[in-house]
Amino acid sequence: MIQSPDNSVLRIRRMRLNDLDEVMVIEEISFETPWSRRAYSHEVENNRLAHLWVTEIVTPAGHKRVVGMIVMWLILDEAHIANLAVHPDYRRRGYAKSMICTAFVEALSRGAKSITLEVREGNLAAQSLYQSFGLEVVGRRRKYYKDSGEDALIMTLPKTNQDMLLDLRMRLGSEEINLPAGEIMEVISGEEV
Repeated sequence: MIQSPDNSVLRIRRMRLNDLDEVMVIEEISFETPWSRRAYSHEVENNRLAHLWVTEIVTPAGHKRVVGMIVMWLILDEAHIANLAVHPDYRRRGYAKSMICTAFVEALSRGAKSITLEVREGNLAAQSLYQSFGLEVVGRRRKYYKDSGEDALIMTLPKTNQDMLLDLRMRLGSEEINLPAGEIMEVISGEEV
């Protein structure tokens, strides 16, 4: 759990259908070619390979606001980060790092041997964030982004192991992290992105 100066609490928990209004605002602000509400609905309800989380701010009065989301697919022993965004008003506070840690811990706990994603060639901030987790550029998808024709860089964290899992658990501030389906997980992190 992250406590802010105004006594708000940040938590990372599984995405639910009733989060989609706020998720779509973040999606549309963050991407030139946003996912549709229908796509998110499918991921939440029907895709058993999908693992989705939101970052939520809870005020002392109990008001809640979703400020970030991450989507990971776990296919056999490969985890793929399909989508990650934080609302612009809440960027550079460490929320993206906390969500990545959450997804990576889940992936490694479920036996992932590699973690991969695509990132825009021009998105240097995202590349730097992913590199801070040990991901390396291993390839390129030419003209991957239809909106601009920009290439995607393929970044991978190969040969994941228990040392990586321990490091991620430490980044989250907990020795014991369990992620049973549907359980809320509060995350401790003071790092800035």
